Amino acid sequence: MSDPGVIIGLAAVALVILVGIQVLLIGRKVSAVPPDGNIYEALRAIDTDLASVEAAIEDLRPRLRNVEARLPGALCFSAVVTYDAYGNIAGNLSRSVALLNERRDGLVLTILVGRNDSTFYTKMVRGGRGTEALSPEEQEAVRRAVEI
Repeated sequence: MSDPGVIIGLAAVALVILVGIQVLLIGRKVSAVPPDGNIYEALRAIDTDLASVEAAIEDLRPRLRNVEARLPGALCFSAVVTYDAYGNIAGNLSRSVALLNERRDGLVLTILVGRNDSTFYTKMVRGGRGTEALSPEEQEAVRRAVEI
């Protein structure tokens, strides 16, 4: 996984979890010493709490791996191109929408709006290129979507 945004996001999540655990533990340390002075019981309670936290983290590990594995397929790039497909008849109501994932795979949705009818098209995109010929507006939507 080489996308800096994903790495930074995962690091931020890990940092939040660690800070949360630390805050909980600090709060527990202050209130953990029982009035009767039985520090061993307090340490056992903290150890039990830590075991629960470790179990929760272990439960999250496969879920995080699943999310990481699916991220490249998630839609993360989009763009809309607005135009008049029929030469000033419908008032720029036609649209081409590119929806792409990290690999630049996805689709372009196009709706051509006329005065009396509308036509809807979908075309697949692989690696930032249409699997069939794209109109200039569809190409522009793909270009805008992947422009960073």
